[in-house]
Amino acid sequence: MLENKGSMTISKSTGLPRKRFYRARAHSNPLSDSHFPVPLSPCHVDYSLHYPELFQLSDQPGASKKIEFADIGCGFGGLLISLSTLFPNNLMIGMELRDKVTEYVKERILALRVANPGQYQNISVVRTNSMKYIPNYFEKGQLSKMFFLFPDPHFKEKNHRRRVISSHLLDEYAYALRVGGIIYTITDVEELGEWMKACLEGHPLFEALTEEELEADPVVKLLSSATEEGQKVARNGGETFQAVYRRILPSL
Repeated sequence: MLENKGSMTISKSTGLPRKRFYRARAHSNPLSDSHFPVPLSPCHVDYSLHYPELFQLSDQPGASKKIEFADIGCGFGGLLISLSTLFPNNLMIGMELRDKVTEYVKERILALRVANPGQYQNISVVRTNSMKYIPNYFEKGQLSKMFFLFPDPHFKEKNHRRRVISSHLLDEYAYALRVGGIIYTITDVEELGEWMKACLEGHPLFEALTEEELEADPVVKLLSSATEEGQKVARNGGETFQAVYRRILPSL
């Protein structure tokens, strides 16, 4: 059975929003103009709106914390949900361009907070265009992890400039990532996988993690299983291509 609560349609059996009521196009054009508020700078990001239990009072310990994980194009929030309990002391945010999908993730997080008191307080989502506004949200060296899971492949060569991983965008991601921070990418499109790996490999501020490091990182196992896209690929027996790179200091 379903129950309407304001704008949210939830399932009585699970207490979570029903995804089918928030369906949208698979992707949006990141180069088009959208209308949503954007903070003037990272110091203008209102943490109390995203993490109210942690930032109710400015003198609380949580008020000194900053976002450390950013899931770029977070989709329906599966990775955020999984990371929330795996890293309960880290603040993380999903950045999504599609308005209906963003609204679903907001309602999903709120429902999880109600159903699990004290949990899922460290995750949030914002509707924004990460290809344009990363510097508006994050200070230099603020992030320790960035995620790009199953991004739009933009198959046509004329649309490659819309790809969320590119040489010039990696400059911005390197700015937001601290030294030692990690970029995680995965796709089921081999050509895009090769593109993202080549961009990262060719950038002077990133180096690939070793096989041993990948095996020891619990996050790597979530790349192909935590999201709706990854689960769909697994059901269909598809192959995935990942590139995981560390932010490094420039060589002298």
